[in-house]
Amino acid sequence: MERIDTVPALGGMGRSGPTLKPVHLSVIGGRTFNLAVPVPVPSSGTSAEVVAAVLVFERGGRRQAVPMEVEPQRHGPVLLTATVGLRHARHDAPQATDPRLTDGVWKLTVETADADGRKERFGITAPVAHTSSGPIHSTSPSPSSGAVFRPVRSVDGQSMIKVTGPKAGAELTAFDLRWDRISVRGRLLAGATPAAFTAEAVRRGGTASVAISAEWDGDRFAFDVPLDAMSKGRGRSVWDIQLRSGRTRLKVGRHLGDVRHPKKVFRTPFRTIATEEGALLRVHAHLSAAGNLAVSSTVISTKETA
Repeated sequence: MERIDTVPALGGMGRSGPTLKPVHLSVIGGRTFNLAVPVPVPSSGTSAEVVAAVLVFERGGRRQAVPMEVEPQRHGPVLLTATVGLRHARHDAPQATDPRLTDGVWKLTVETADADGRKERFGITAPVAHTSSGPIHSTSPSPSSGAVFRPVRSVDGQSMIKVTGPKAGAELTAFDLRWDRISVRGRLLAGATPAAFTAEAVRRGGTASVAISAEWDGDRFAFDVPLDAMSKGRGRSVWDIQLRSGRTRLKVGRHLGDVRHPKKVFRTPFRTIATEEGALLRVHAHLSAAGNLAVSSTVISTKETA
């Protein structure tokens, strides 16, 4: 799906110069920036064609440039295009020529060079603001770092990118529903220290909690949900899965996606599970409306009653 999201941004960016109106401008999948603008008409006094162009990200005297392609179209004007992965300067590892951006607002400009060596600089007009109430959000966090790269509009109508660093979190990467267990895998976000966190299941509607033995590989964790310990007694119970360090609690869940209603979209089956201690349980591992991992458990029978 094609998405464009622009909002007013405070503060001017200096005197306005010539601008290009984009055919397309978006951030897809949380970090892939796409831009297509028409090749500018040659200035008066020259008829030389544009032979090269770069897209420039600028903020506070810093600039990062990305090469653009000159793409003739079968129907329509010749375009200058760029598709590039955006990276957070602190929370993403360097990769190739991808720009690494710090928190704040970055101005977007296009610099061209024609066959005569003449160089020109153009701002990019911000697209019309677009909002959607559909199944996905117009802006989503980067799946690699959790940072948000959001297209915004300056007060003078220029396109910019607003970068917001990630918050500490515990991202669910996968969970397996087996016949005798539920296995969970995930990773910490925003540079949280694995050694400081322990995993636990916390029962809703009370203060009961069950410690979870997790295995760590760097910032990645894996564990089996302790269903036996969570299913003492009778009746149905619902447990939230989280990581804890002192008073800091990070609920494990899908936080980096763009799905607006994860509980409705990521549907998971109920399953009857026989535990190692001989209990027979009806369990349901699922995502809450906020995207957090929860496990409901109903005791069907125990070893003593079997």
